[in-house]
Amino acid sequence: MSTDTLLEYLKIAPEIAELCTQIGWIDNETIRYDIIERRGDQLLLAVEFEEIIMEGAGCVADRKPCYGRVRVSRDSDGSFQYLKLILNARLSNNYAKDCVPL
Repeated sequence: MSTDTLLEYLKIAPEIAELCTQIGWIDNETIRYDIIERRGDQLLLAVEFEEIIMEGAGCVADRKPCYGRVRVSRDSDGSFQYLKLILNARLSNNYAKDCVPL
């Protein structure tokens, strides 16, 4: 599996947007990841990127760092089947005790 292929997949995976904290847009140029675990056809990734926050006038108002953990599954030819959000930085305090910092 190519790292570039994985990065390209992360750029188009809609589930990644769930990591945004301000209902902004993902800056695809800032997406970074680390492979935390490999298990068969699955990878556990720590993902981070900058969220672009826009003003009403269409100007960039701010950028916020976003991060989380996702599990990616591959099929037999190495292409990605799905991505599942495992840990989201926006989790409520009720779930925070179960989260492991990135």
